[in-house]
Amino acid sequence: MLRGVGDDIIVFGSLYPHINTVDERAEILTKNYGHPSKSTSPLIQILLEQIKFYLYLERAGHVKIVRGGSDLDSKGLKLVLALEGADVLTDPYDLYLLRELNVLCVGLTWNYDNKFASSCMSKRDYGLTGYGEELVRVANELGIIVDVAHSGKKTTMDAASTSKRPVIASHANARSLKNHVRNLDDEELQAIAKTGGVVGITAINSTLSEQPSIHDLARHAQYIGERIGWEHVALGTDFLGVERTPSGFENVNKIATLAELLGPHAEQVLWENPIRVLKNTLR
Repeated sequence: MLRGVGDDIIVFGSLYPHINTVDERAEILTKNYGHPSKSTSPLIQILLEQIKFYLYLERAGHVKIVRGGSDLDSKGLKLVLALEGADVLTDPYDLYLLRELNVLCVGLTWNYDNKFASSCMSKRDYGLTGYGEELVRVANELGIIVDVAHSGKKTTMDAASTSKRPVIASHANARSLKNHVRNLDDEELQAIAKTGGVVGITAINSTLSEQPSIHDLARHAQYIGERIGWEHVALGTDFLGVERTPSGFENVNKIATLAELLGPHAEQVLWENPIRVLKNTLR
């Protein structure tokens, strides 16, 4: 999520094309997340239905879907469509279809390994496959942002070294502050920074302290800012993906409180950094 001045707001609208299933993968997710989790399977029809929903919101006058870099300067609430995990794709060239549907950000994985890359839950972190390298190349060509949230460490390092454009971790925190499979260690943080990308601090409780609060978000932001530079810190709440939020950060209105905690870095974190990535990537 990005927040600018007044009514100029940009939100990454997640596309999560999965249906709930029952199998052993739920046990892995439950173990690694520290709370009961369901396994899922990707379905292309759900992806299309979710895109149709965002298009409806636009027709109803609620949002403006960003279709390219020129739309970033328009006023009002804007949506950047972002695919969470490439599991639903058949091959890298499906990105040409997604670009026609105005999907401008693609996560390499969700919580499962796929034909493109290994996830943060992988038993064998093999990084990008040949298909994965091609996916990054095509994304660069089309002006689609590459997202390594949910990726394994080797995938993150491979993506950062392969991409010619900024790489982001849309919603993750610092592993040095909380040793969680979804968080990034210092080497990963540095690799993302070298691409000119950003790390979106997130409100996923299990990635924060034992008593998660809005102060934890500020603490992770400060750690990442001081470790790799404040120009690489952003906000990735994951509000639509969590059942419980940290204390003091119950809804989007609390971003104003977070801004106070970020102090002089607030405008940079909540607007300048992510808008820079968007302008350096979108066409």
